[in-house]
Amino acid sequence: MGSIGTGYDLSASIYSPDGRVFQVEYAQKAIDNSGTSVGIKTKDGVVLAVEKRILSKLLRPGANTRIMAVDRHIGAVSSGLIADSRHLALRGRDEARNYRSIYKMPIPLKYLADRLGMYAQMFTLYSSVRPFGCAMLLGAWDPHDGPSLHLVEPSGLRYGYAGVAAGKQRQLAQTELEKLPLDTMSLGDGVKEAAKILEKCHEDAKENEYEIEIWWVGKDTGGIAMPVPAEKVQEAEAWAKQQLQDEMED
Repeated sequence: MGSIGTGYDLSASIYSPDGRVFQVEYAQKAIDNSGTSVGIKTKDGVVLAVEKRILSKLLRPGANTRIMAVDRHIGAVSSGLIADSRHLALRGRDEARNYRSIYKMPIPLKYLADRLGMYAQMFTLYSSVRPFGCAMLLGAWDPHDGPSLHLVEPSGLRYGYAGVAAGKQRQLAQTELEKLPLDTMSLGDGVKEAAKILEKCHEDAKENEYEIEIWWVGKDTGGIAMPVPAEKVQEAEAWAKQQLQDEMED
């Protein structure tokens, strides 16, 4: 058997001869085939945004949310399999609740990301389970440490970022994020830039209907993760489309 997946991809507990775990790579493929999600850490908060493809005209607008509150001060958005991401978010809520009951304080995001990373990594060790088919972006605000943004991958790896993306157009979104002055950007500007990035990522598939979901957490929200008001999302989308149109004309 060659190391092309045949035979070595039957279980997450099997290594190929060149040291690959194919089921983890397949989980990443599930993420790469889903809608794009973006996380932006600004000077006074974190913006989480996701592109939701509308698969049926019968779906109610705003239904099937892809962004969730893990704790009052932590929001989570994911790309990949929705059911897997909801399970991981529920696990995050359990971890946050346990930490609060023991230490009588909200869980710092870096500890929550570590715990979720260890939980995800457990699903790469046994043949009776499969890796999570989602990547989760976590954003939080702390009055002492300020904003923080982390990404948890199916392999269990956890990284802290100033800006990060996942999903089908991850590379394009990452390139756009690298152009932004993240350290000096306000929370409101982060909402606009997140909408612009998702609009640009969707330019190649304009025939497919979609909607943008955006949450924020920061000083202006009282440290609570919550959805951006609908009128602000609409303003951000209009601004983003105008900016992209101006760039095309130039």
